[in-house]
Amino acid sequence: MKTFEELYKDVLSRKISLEELYRTMLKQAVERGSVQADDLEASAGHLDCLLHPKNYAPVIPSVECEECAYERACQRSCIFDAIEEGEDGKLRINPSLCTGCGVCMDACKEEKLTASKDVLPAMKAVREAKGPAYMMVAPAFLGQFDEAVTPGKLRSAFKALGFTGMVEVALFADILTLKEALEFDSHVKEKGDYQLTSCCCPVWISMIRNIYHELMPHVPGAVSPMVACGRMIKRMYPDAVTVFAGPCLAKKKEAREPDIADAVDYVLTFQEVKDIFEAADIHPEELEDDQKEHASKAGRLYARTGGGSQAVSEMVEQLRPDRSIAVHAEQANGTKECMAMIKRIQNKETDANFFEGMGCIGGCVGGPKAILHKEEGTKFVDEYGQEAPFKTPLENPYVRKVLKELGFETVEDLVTDDSLLTRDFSAAR
Repeated sequence: MKTFEELYKDVLSRKISLEELYRTMLKQAVERGSVQADDLEASAGHLDCLLHPKNYAPVIPSVECEECAYERACQRSCIFDAIEEGEDGKLRINPSLCTGCGVCMDACKEEKLTASKDVLPAMKAVREAKGPAYMMVAPAFLGQFDEAVTPGKLRSAFKALGFTGMVEVALFADILTLKEALEFDSHVKEKGDYQLTSCCCPVWISMIRNIYHELMPHVPGAVSPMVACGRMIKRMYPDAVTVFAGPCLAKKKEAREPDIADAVDYVLTFQEVKDIFEAADIHPEELEDDQKEHASKAGRLYARTGGGSQAVSEMVEQLRPDRSIAVHAEQANGTKECMAMIKRIQNKETDANFFEGMGCIGGCVGGPKAILHKEEGTKFVDEYGQEAPFKTPLENPYVRKVLKELGFETVEDLVTDDSLLTRDFSAAR
């Protein structure tokens, strides 16, 4: 087996790709049980990115582009102006502006853009954790690792990797559904009032904060289910290591935002998790089914377009069946659709009063690092939602148990809380 020094020399001479290097390094790191930074040197930033991904944008160039036959489609595709031209004429990705939406990767026909990888430092942190280590999986996880991989088998696979346990973030989507329903009841009082959902897609929130900031008063200050989950674990176990897995690159950037950086230590994509299983020779489909049912149908459906607004609508109806103004939702998926929907709001060309935006077509199941095609992912999510033992958060006893554990005595506490479930959108971006 090649040493890290040999691999480094190979990548310098372009004998192997970054992806090949990454996979070989990952296999060695898992076999060794740790990663020693002294064993590696940086090669055009790539090796350093593997060891210190928090210093880089969610999207990085695999090679430097000298010329482009596609008139810099990557730069033109970025609505956040994160791809900048340097004095030398070369394009670079600004880490402070890149959200990780992945649109530029689709636009690059030569496939010279790739995702920043968090695997090596994440697994090192899990192995060296002073407290418990928890894997938090996004609601879109079902079916991503094979149809035969049940939630219980996936939990066993993460335990085999060294994690203390697995938590379905859908449970916290349940809790945030309840919070958003209460926010809707508080703020949408008359015809013409409206609310923009805040607790799911980081690309959607970045669009509003950076491009359409005049709409921010209509966005309640709720954290995402990922952040709520991480904060809950950290409150219960201050020394815990929290790792999130999902199909979304933008979650890597969200986890580093100053006002919520206390919640999630590392973010992995489903593809990175699959790579870990392969490198460690773990086959989830063959493992024991350690099944636990924690989330309702509402929380599980957050993974696809319309799931969040459907959940909030049903929750408002359950909380306030006598309410004169019901939830009238409008959804958009993909950045172009989201921008078009915002334009309709600005021009008062819509009668909707609750707006759900998802940066990826299809919602989270259409994320740039989803393993399944979005149609197949949606099918699995819908089936999993229908199988849920509880239909709404209020029917879910685990919601009540978690809220009690966290010190919420009344339903109203979800709206007034300013620490666990609320974020400061005025913080530096």
